[in-house]
Amino acid sequence: MKIVKILFWTLWRIWFYVLVTVPIILLFPFLFLSILSEKTYPQFFILARIWAKIIFYGMGFRYTLEKEAELEKGKSYMLVANHTSMIDIMLMLMLVKDNPFVFVGKKELVKIPIFGFFYKRTCILVDRSSSKSRFEVFKRAQKRLEQGLSICIFPEGGVPDNEDVLLDEFKDGAFRLAIEHQIPIVPMTFGDVKERFSFTFFSGSPGRMRIKIHQPVVTAGKTMDDRKEVKEKVRETILSELLEMYKNKKAL
Repeated sequence: MKIVKILFWTLWRIWFYVLVTVPIILLFPFLFLSILSEKTYPQFFILARIWAKIIFYGMGFRYTLEKEAELEKGKSYMLVANHTSMIDIMLMLMLVKDNPFVFVGKKELVKIPIFGFFYKRTCILVDRSSSKSRFEVFKRAQKRLEQGLSICIFPEGGVPDNEDVLLDEFKDGAFRLAIEHQIPIVPMTFGDVKERFSFTFFSGSPGRMRIKIHQPVVTAGKTMDDRKEVKEKVRETILSELLEMYKNKKAL
């Protein structure tokens, strides 16, 4: 039985990379044209959402969604969520339809073949070991917000190293940006994603994920002195929901 599981996981993980790569190759001319100018980013965003759906549903995943509020079409937001899987990227693209956004992500992902080509040209890259890089993030994010786009940051700064950590401490970046530009923060809780598709190769399975989009946290009138309070409020919102999801799952 164990050999069958290992074979399934191996083929399933290979299938994931096929789903990531093949649509990019097939859509390459359209993707390339859409990144020639920052003005055509909304067109790139549409193609990215198609790519995300192919991967998500192609892997046998589905989700149930609970919303506390609807996002206002065309408005800029700071989108934040817990981060445990590569599927988080696809989920975020699928969930947010009418508010094109730009990811702030690790510079290291540029090294991924094919994917890295577009990632480098459409995302705001950060080298967390460089203070200069972190400063550049604020400049690029400001430019994108002025273009009417939203920003997405996974505020844990990466996937927690400790497997037992449900939600790591949040970094300041997302909250500094949101307060500086007075844009609402939208917390999202991604449940069951780690169980479905973690970074551990021999693990996971097709199935359902539970997602909740929480009420936006208003930053209008807030200053940098309020940054810690806002950050903790957002973290507590996501953590409470994760604990509730975990409790309900255990009760099933």
